[in-house]
Amino acid sequence: MDDWIDYYDSTHTIYVSKRHRDLHFELIARDIIGYISSPDAVVLDYACGEALSAARVAEACGQLLLAEPAPGVRGRLIARFAPNTKIRVRSLEDVRKMQEKSIDLVIMNSVAQYMTSAEFDAALATIQRLLKPSGRLVVGDILRPEVGMPRDVIALMRLAAANGFLKDALSGLITTALSDYRQLRAKVGLQRYSEADMTAKLASAGFTASRAHLNIGHNPWRMTFVARHAF
Repeated sequence: MDDWIDYYDSTHTIYVSKRHRDLHFELIARDIIGYISSPDAVVLDYACGEALSAARVAEACGQLLLAEPAPGVRGRLIARFAPNTKIRVRSLEDVRKMQEKSIDLVIMNSVAQYMTSAEFDAALATIQRLLKPSGRLVVGDILRPEVGMPRDVIALMRLAAANGFLKDALSGLITTALSDYRQLRAKVGLQRYSEADMTAKLASAGFTASRAHLNIGHNPWRMTFVARHAF
């Protein structure tokens, strides 16, 4: 995961425009809010990235913890949300030291694909310890083995056409094809899981899980899973 942390901590070109970037985080925030069951809930966004719309999520819960491994991104989160008393920024090391059974909802969106299997297992063990008995883990944006990059391109084009940045998306595809992201993806690869594989992975970490009807975010060919403690 370290190579990907370094990438996202750099000046990267993963978004084709400011509109794309902002909409990306708006959609994720909207979908996360849909999983918050109480205005008093303590929510942990695990490896949250820039989380530009986190203030919206914070409005829907009691406390929002933004956990981010990349130090540069973490610094920007601290600066951005310092005035918001409902948001706290943490490192993943901080998360590992948190009190057990203290979290109502953990979101891990678009994270598992960047982790090795062992790294994912370790993260799930931490989350399993932190979740309250009634808590939920939502693992989103899981890449499927049989679905390749062309589907990602189609999903982006549909989003761009519906939201007025199609020209930027077309030019952005060329930029991405030549970018460090494409080179890193080819070098390191991304983890992919079938529905059965992910359900089994979560079960081995002490969860019962099922696939959600809709994925978090804009890509309908990726998967989201909702997990609870297995009793």
